[in-house]
Amino acid sequence: MPRFFTNEIDESNIVLTGSDANHIGRSLRMRAGEEITVCCAGVDYVCDIARITPDTVYLTLREKHICAAEPSVRVTLFQAVPKLDKLEFIIQKCVELGVSEVVPVLTRRCISRPDERDFAKKLPRLQKIAEEAAKQSGRGVIPTVSPIVSYKRALEMMSELDRSIILYEEEGGRRFGETDLTDARTVGLLIGSEGGFDREEAEAAAASGAQQVWLGKRILRCETAPITAVSILMFLTNNM
Repeated sequence: MPRFFTNEIDESNIVLTGSDANHIGRSLRMRAGEEITVCCAGVDYVCDIARITPDTVYLTLREKHICAAEPSVRVTLFQAVPKLDKLEFIIQKCVELGVSEVVPVLTRRCISRPDERDFAKKLPRLQKIAEEAAKQSGRGVIPTVSPIVSYKRALEMMSELDRSIILYEEEGGRRFGETDLTDARTVGLLIGSEGGFDREEAEAAAASGAQQVWLGKRILRCETAPITAVSILMFLTNNM
């Protein structure tokens, strides 16, 4: 069933306009009587199409319910900036898996080093990738892709969450299954770029309260690690 997102909804007068209306009428060629889902703030509104005009689709509410695809834990992925094509892939797959926000982080070993202004120009495309992944995977919200932040700021943001985890392959880490996620509702996951983290960065993360976790002796690519880590995290919190 096609899914569309809106920031606010009037249950007595649900309408879709603009590009969504155009997509329904021209691309999908839907007609009155067909069913779509409108998502707002994690709630799915199952609707019948009442009428279609060139720029507006009028809907009749059939039922509403909390989106079953939304995880019980809010996961923020703090991803050290890789090359752009890899970041796009990471965003797409991690949104499908259930992350709520992706925060690009500039670390010492990042090969790609865009400044804030250049990265801001890429944000609309990255946000569109998140939106399309949310629609495809049946999410109830569109996860946010934030502007790029410094490593210091990332650690500050992580310290405000219930749990924070850094993937670090050197000594001092624990297996993912040994991480205590009991009663955690917000989790930050910090993952390196192609060059990983240096020791000082790892120590700073640990000092700020992040738990060091490793994924075994195999070396994973920077685009494989977040997908693996998010999958494990969703499994351990009974969201997969």
